[in-house]
Amino acid sequence: MSAINQDIQAIAALKEAAGSPWDAINPESAARMRAQNKFKTGLDVARYTAGVMRRDMAEFDKDKTKYTQSLGCWHGFIGQQKLISIKKHFGSTERRYLYLSGWMVAALRSEFGPLPDQSMHEKTAVASLVEELYTFLRQADARELGGLFRELDAAREAGDKTKEAEIQDKIDNHETHVVPIVADIDAGFGNAEATYLMAKQMIEAGACCLQIENQVADEKQCGHQDGKVTVPHADFHAKIRALRYAFLELGVDDGVIVARTDSEGAGLTKEIAVVKEPGDQGDVYNSFLDVEVVAPEDTAEGDVLISRNGKLVRPKRLPSGLYQFRQGTGHERCVFDCIEAINAGADMLWIETAVPTVHEIKGMMDEVRKVHPDAKLVYNNSPSFNWTLNFRQQTYDAWVAEGKDVSAYDRANLMSAEYDDSELSAAADARIRTFQADTAREANVFHHLITLPTYHTAALSTDNLAKEYFGEQGMLGYVAGVQRKEIRQGIACVKHQNMSGSDIGDDHKEYFAGENALKAAGEKNTSNQFG
Repeated sequence: MSAINQDIQAIAALKEAAGSPWDAINPESAARMRAQNKFKTGLDVARYTAGVMRRDMAEFDKDKTKYTQSLGCWHGFIGQQKLISIKKHFGSTERRYLYLSGWMVAALRSEFGPLPDQSMHEKTAVASLVEELYTFLRQADARELGGLFRELDAAREAGDKTKEAEIQDKIDNHETHVVPIVADIDAGFGNAEATYLMAKQMIEAGACCLQIENQVADEKQCGHQDGKVTVPHADFHAKIRALRYAFLELGVDDGVIVARTDSEGAGLTKEIAVVKEPGDQGDVYNSFLDVEVVAPEDTAEGDVLISRNGKLVRPKRLPSGLYQFRQGTGHERCVFDCIEAINAGADMLWIETAVPTVHEIKGMMDEVRKVHPDAKLVYNNSPSFNWTLNFRQQTYDAWVAEGKDVSAYDRANLMSAEYDDSELSAAADARIRTFQADTAREANVFHHLITLPTYHTAALSTDNLAKEYFGEQGMLGYVAGVQRKEIRQGIACVKHQNMSGSDIGDDHKEYFAGENALKAAGEKNTSNQFG
């Protein structure tokens, strides 16, 4: 017996026990409402999606073509429309997640207005966005099931048993729009206790996967900007453990932690690590510092000195008080960070790179996987990269290495539209097209995400609409550029009243008031023009 039929029977029994006061309660209507609200709390969501993510990770270990993907979404409606579109085009949400970007929270969700990606926004804004995203995804479930219930009623009224059975099967096997969110907790928004408290809020809102980075919390910078400052491993690992404790306290035992290292682009540290014995984490961390050997008589008041192999060395300290790493140690520090993060309990890794190249990512992950063979990577397919220019230059360089004639191309000017229809451009686009599959196979990238895509699509579509509507096209700018395309592409929100829940509200009116219900979906509803 299906879950909804079990609920109908259970509620019918409750109705019988309640007697005449419940005479107007319809068990099937109540069961439908229960089906439309599958997840009662954010913790229900977190436990369910953690299970989904763990199963996907296990499948990826067996088959590298089964990598996962997500797009960053800055509003619940955007996330909802993304999942509705995925179900429409692909029939399933399998291996397709949501990403919650700290950059977009800072730029779009702060009460201060747009802020740089420096952890300056309200801490609670992140958990609030998690909750909002899942509110909209749960509403997408309710809307879709409500449509199926109305189709079921119509089939029953027409006496069409075949159609009734078909619709009932769709209801019984309905796939939820609720998918895992990889949620950015920045550098933890403070010390380990602050990280734990913030993590609890995010998990309670529904987050099953938290991504944390090894920057100094009060010096945090966007991963694609200069001035990043990392912390010693002891500090970072305390925060990883804080995340794990938060998951365990809330009963999300298989919650996922992604440890991000910014060391490839971070040349500074705020602290010299504590060394307890030669060769330990702190000693290795300090070994990357840019130092100079000094004699005791060469030291000055206030100098910080380290004893190394029987010699005194002085780390190079900037006027800001920060210490500098040696140039060219970024890759080596990334590998060390990754190995130690997994040792400290992280489930997956995130390496920020300067450019998107398969061989660079693979090179670092090959070193990590010598120690942790199943180490999986989350990779940021960032809009901060100029993908067109990078891949045209990579293709150009590959052709030079192969001895191919590149005299028709100016490497420094390959972004130019004059090359858009060229052989080199086609070859570069082919590399971009397969980049995710290639890095999944070569570098064990389990999850590919684009951090800020819907920020850019909103800007692009708004620019196009403004140009047309306020220009010579007038109303045709909206009709031809937006509505006509919505209708022909079957975009759900062309019926925006339905999308906002008006049909769900009509169903409830009928449940609550019966024949006295004043419903919105009558003949005079202009949404009927859309079929």
